[in-house]
Order: sequence, then structure tokens, then C-alpha cells
Amino acid sequence: MGLKSTIDWARSEWGIFRKGHEMGWRQRGRWLKQWVPFGMRTIGWGTLSVTLGPLTGGAASTWAARRWSESSAKGLRIYIEATGQENIPDGGFAYASNHESLVDILVLGAALPRDFRWAAKRSVMNVPFLGWHLRLAGHVPVDRNQGKDAAAAVISAFEQVLRDDKPLLVFPEGTRTTDGKLKAFKNGAFQAAVMAGKPVVPVAVNGTFSLMSRDAVDTGDSKSREDRLVTVQIGKPLYPDAALEESEAITDLRDRTRAAIVEMLGRLSRPGTVAEPARPL
Repeated sequence: MGLKSTIDWARSEWGIFRKGHEMGWRQRGRWLKQWVPFGMRTIGWGTLSVTLGPLTGGAASTWAARRWSESSAKGLRIYIEATGQENIPDGGFAYASNHESLVDILVLGAALPRDFRWAAKRSVMNVPFLGWHLRLAGHVPVDRNQGKDAAAAVISAFEQVLRDDKPLLVFPEGTRTTDGKLKAFKNGAFQAAVMAGKPVVPVAVNGTFSLMSRDAVDTGDSKSREDRLVTVQIGKPLYPDAALEESEAITDLRDRTRAAIVEMLGRLSRPGTVAEPARPL
């Protein structure tokens, strides 16, 4: 993917490119205050990752990624409370999380234990420093709407991560929510988990949508800890049902995972705002 495609992706994904013309001077100042330091942190930690990562067997990249997540969340005044770390199994597994906001990866990078691989849009891989780190650290590029061959390649890459006994982070909705509600889940990660015989760990993130929805250009100006608190709950691992045929096992694992996330979000959120009705894919 070239520069033009990367710019098109940024225009699609970042509210600043869609709504920047609506910003007043006060909001422009807040945007600069939040995102210029974020960019500098990304350059700094990304440079450390790509220079020292190859010399340390990837250890420096893992450390830099967590420090980038923690320092960026702190710089944006995002308070994180995470529970359920005791549920993390040994070996390979897939974290499956709802996707509320662009800042979810910062929150999850700071909250989730272990050196996990992230299923990232291929377009993100072209972002300077961040993308360079993702490629070097072995994160999995995902092409949406690129046909069956591309989908099969992604599932195969997911399966290999799990068979290598590495955690994998996926957003099974495929993209960020536009209204704060959980969308239907795609099958890819669950197919990989069934094929590899590995569990899925459901993760519920609550609070990032109110901080920075899809059309927002920054995380707002509230200084209240309550307004800027994000909660992350890690559920118990869910294992594929070996008694089912493969296609049935995939659907069963997908639906159990989604139900677990809906249940966790129900405890963290206001009733009636959690999820759209599930529908088969």
C-alpha cells in the first residue's frame, strides 16, 4: 500500500480529517496539546523498538510497546482500571475485545498481560514508526474486503500465532462501533482458535467511546477522573467444543464469546446501550 492509500485510510479513520474544518480555535489548541506530544512519543518509542528490537530478540520492542501504551494513555489523561488478570491461561490464546475507539489499543496495550500479537489493519502498518514497530514485532496485518484468499491467509496467520503459544489480540467486530453498541462478530479468530485447539479470552472495554467516538477529533477537555476512566474486564477463557463439527464449533465459540462480552459490558455500562442483536455472518 502506497502513500495515497495510507492518506485515504487516515481520512477514513481519524475524525480530524473528516471534521477538522468544524473545529474552533479552542478545540484546535486542545487537539495540538493532545496529539503533538502523542506523535513525539510514538516517534521516540517506535525508534527504540526498531533499533534495539532486532538486537534483543524482540524484548526491547515488547517493552517499548507497553511503555508507549502506558505513557500515551497517561499523556491523554486516560485512567485505566483492569480486572481479571488471574483468568489469563498459559500458552497460546486469543484475546477477543469489543472495539469502541481509536484509543482502545493504548488502553489494551497498557492493561493486558503478556507479549501479545495484534491483528492490525494493513494500512496501519504503513504509519511511520508505529507501523514499523508492528511489522518488526510480528503483528498480523489484516486486509478487509480483499476476498477469500486474503481472508484465508489472515486466518492461517492467526492460527500460527496460537500454535506458537503466543497470545493474539483481535477485535472480532472488524472495526470500531459507530454508536457505542457491540456489533456482530466475524468468524476469523474463532476459526483459528478451533483449528489450533486454543481458547478465546473475552475482554470488555468500557469508557473509550465516550472519550473519543469515531467522529471525535480528541478526547475532550473534561478533567474529571470519572469522565476519563476506562474499565477493562478480562473474562475466563472459553475453549472450543471438541464434540462439535468444525463449522458448528466456530459458531458456538463465537457466540459464547460475544455473550460473555455482552454480559461483562452489561455490568460496566448502562442497560440497553450494550449491544445490537447478534446476527449470523
